Amino acid sequence: MTPFPVRVIHDDDQLAAALAAYEAFFDAEPEPGTPEGDRFELLGLVIAAYEERRWPVAATNPLEVIRLVMEGRGYTQADFAALLGSRSRASEILNGRRGLSVEHIRTISAAWRIPAAALIGTAQAA
Repeated sequence: MTPFPVRVIHDDDQLAAALAAYEAFFDAEPEPGTPEGDRFELLGLVIAAYEERRWPVAATNPLEVIRLVMEGRGYTQADFAALLGSRSRASEILNGRRGLSVEHIRTISAAWRIPAAALIGTAQAA
């Protein structure tokens, strides 16, 4: 079988073929720096580039991310306050009166396993 050629993806059919070729590496991921490793990495890059063009993701609002995680995992404002070590600080953040500090982002990201990048966004304190 001839391997799928690594090239720019222009439509969903080409995406499906690229995904199939990429997934073939999942059972035995090749070593980085080898020809197969380079092919695996390139396939991932062209797939990601097409998906970003095809289905752009809007910038995240950190407050919405926190609220969605809390709702989805059944966390309460008290849980958030315990995480931050301050009920008033948790209330200010959840009500949009205070933004997240770098330390808040680190704490929330580590404890709740939320990517730090999702907690850095466009939300401004009121």
